[in-house]
Amino acid sequence: MSIIQYLKPAFLGHPSKDSQVYRHTFNFPKIWKMTVIITAAVTLIPLISITMIDYNVTQKALESEILLRAGRVASNTKRSIDFFLAKHKSVLDFLINDNTFDELNSLNRLTAILSHLRTGFGGFVDIGIINSSGIQIAYAGDYKLQGKDYSRQPWFQKVVEQGVYISDVFLGFRNKPHFVIALKKVYPGKTSESEKTVHSNSAIDSEKAVEPKSGFYILRATIETEHFNDLLSGLALSGMGDAFIINYEGVIQTHSRLHGDVLTKTDIPVPEFSSYTEVKEYQDSRGNINILGYAYIPETNFILMIVKKKAELMRSWYSTRSILILFLAGSITIILGAILSLTTYLVNNLYIADKKSAMAMHRIEYDNKLATIGRLAAGVAHEINNPLAVINEKAGLIKDMFTYQNKYETDEKLIGLADSVISSVKRCGSITHRLLNFARHLEVSVESVNIKKLIQDVLGFLGKEAEYRSIRIVVDIPDNLPDMMCDRGKMQQIFLNLVNNSFSAISSDGTLKIEAKEKNSEFCIITVSDTGCGIKPSDLELIFEPFYTTKSSQGGTGLGLSITYGLVHEAGGYINVESELSKGTRFIVTLPYKHNIVKKEEKACEYS
Repeated sequence: MSIIQYLKPAFLGHPSKDSQVYRHTFNFPKIWKMTVIITAAVTLIPLISITMIDYNVTQKALESEILLRAGRVASNTKRSIDFFLAKHKSVLDFLINDNTFDELNSLNRLTAILSHLRTGFGGFVDIGIINSSGIQIAYAGDYKLQGKDYSRQPWFQKVVEQGVYISDVFLGFRNKPHFVIALKKVYPGKTSESEKTVHSNSAIDSEKAVEPKSGFYILRATIETEHFNDLLSGLALSGMGDAFIINYEGVIQTHSRLHGDVLTKTDIPVPEFSSYTEVKEYQDSRGNINILGYAYIPETNFILMIVKKKAELMRSWYSTRSILILFLAGSITIILGAILSLTTYLVNNLYIADKKSAMAMHRIEYDNKLATIGRLAAGVAHEINNPLAVINEKAGLIKDMFTYQNKYETDEKLIGLADSVISSVKRCGSITHRLLNFARHLEVSVESVNIKKLIQDVLGFLGKEAEYRSIRIVVDIPDNLPDMMCDRGKMQQIFLNLVNNSFSAISSDGTLKIEAKEKNSEFCIITVSDTGCGIKPSDLELIFEPFYTTKSSQGGTGLGLSITYGLVHEAGGYINVESELSKGTRFIVTLPYKHNIVKKEEKACEYS
């Protein structure tokens, strides 16, 4: 049996409510639908609600964790960058305060300081002293920058105004990305002789080299960006992360894997200023959602950017989500299957019980009708038998008188008329005898029954119809077939129903054939076959169902074969059917020689 048959209600595909015999106590389609809907709602709504709540809580918790991690990485990286810049700035501040101008103006001293800085700290490219006119009067490094004029450089203007300045990354004269840390030192008094000598040796205009009465000089150090790149590239970033620095205009200051080259404008909007580390989501030009953790670096134009792809970060959640959705779908499928199967099973049993109840009521009505017909037949037969006996007696007396008196002995016509009367009386007597037998066998009684004679008695009721419709009846039952211990009335009802069913399927000039043979010492097989219209394969499984009929337009009730099926099983036998459209149908009845008979207890007569 397929799963669909387990889930398909039994009341589907059966006679409509317009049928006169279709009467049920309950509205089974409504009961089935309401039971499925209410049970499914009570079961699935809490399950789906809990799953959705857990889904949302878990997703929000994971998103919060992702934002928190991005913020933590940005905050820790910001501290590292702050420490790096503060360390280099502190070194320069120590140098400018621990050394006099003359000492810093010395090439040897400046070269030694640069060597110590490279060894102890790393990242220093060169170092120089710039006077208040923007001229580099002392320089130690790998480039020929002695005497370079920085007066028009933006960083020079900034350090003059602020005293301390950390520049953006730029190419400068070196044509290589770097940034500058510069500190201004104010000193009172006139320009020293050594400074004037340097100006003279450098062939610089003496008017520019002379310091005002209260002048200043700038200690400037160039720092390569490789250290920043190493610091950022060493971060363990999940979700295809990228860490880089931009300035306030959105120009990239360090190497970026995904968002542009150094000194090009990034495709990420510059985030709004915040003195704290911030994390937010943004949508890029491709429609992807990214996580951005950023921090403004104090005393600089730098903005640290930590960018992660949200889809990559949520990949593990998407996998878990798929499992959760699959589990939910599987659970819903199993629950719905269980609800449908259990509901169908219960409603089917209720439907079958109701159908059996209706069948029992119809069978009682049917039996009462048969009993009434039997009593009527017995009464009619009894009433007819009395005048028939008188007629038979008088006709015999007339014939005897004709014979003994020799008066009309030679009158063949009169003798023939008397014989005809007597023959007709005998024929009427056999008919009334058959009616009396039919009425007598309505009550349960066990007796020895000859199968061939039983079939002939049944056909006797339908002989005229067969003759009228030109139906050929063939009976093939051996005379030596053992008698059957059974209830004659029920046996008559079984084969009367089968023959009637065959007559309904046979058109004029058809054939009905009844065969019987011994199966073994306990059972015999009786086959009723016809050359009628046949039965559809889809109807074969339903023909023994109560109230199922294909002849509702012809007054069929759908009870004949159902009652026959019940009677056969009550007797301890079974019935099968074989049919082919347009060729005919065969009912194969297997019955025991000794039937299972349950006698009803006789009740005392009660008068009301």
